Amino acid sequence: MSLNKVMLIGRLTRDPEMRYTPSGQPVTTFGLATNRYVGGGEEERRELTDFHNIVVWNIGRRTLAELAAQYTKKGSLVYVEGRLQTRSWEGQDGQRRRTTEVVATDIQFLDPRNAPSPAATDGPVPEEPAVRDVDPDDIPF
Repeated sequence: MSLNKVMLIGRLTRDPEMRYTPSGQPVTTFGLATNRYVGGGEEERRELTDFHNIVVWNIGRRTLAELAAQYTKKGSLVYVEGRLQTRSWEGQDGQRRRTTEVVATDIQFLDPRNAPSPAATDGPVPEEPAVRDVDPDDIPF
């Protein structure tokens, strides 16, 4: 028996990109940043940020790829559930490349409706609790 399940809550590091496969199937990709804390006491405690590549396909009648592209943008807070997938390919330079990404099976939009994302404001959104997380403008890519 085995299990491959990922659950993440974080902010998009870039606007989602929706493309179509040669057969016409939509696929949406975006980056997601999550925070974690390490260390002992308050003075030793450090916040670290992890970056994840997310891939979203439509699943059956669920238009998950289109919904992700339509309702999210850089800075959006989302819950992503899915599985890890590692794939490899040969680059144009002939080198073998590998990447590990999260293939989403569910996405929940956590920003309050009509609320601007933190990237569009000068401070925290009033409806959100005072949680310190990734500022999308600080992301280097």
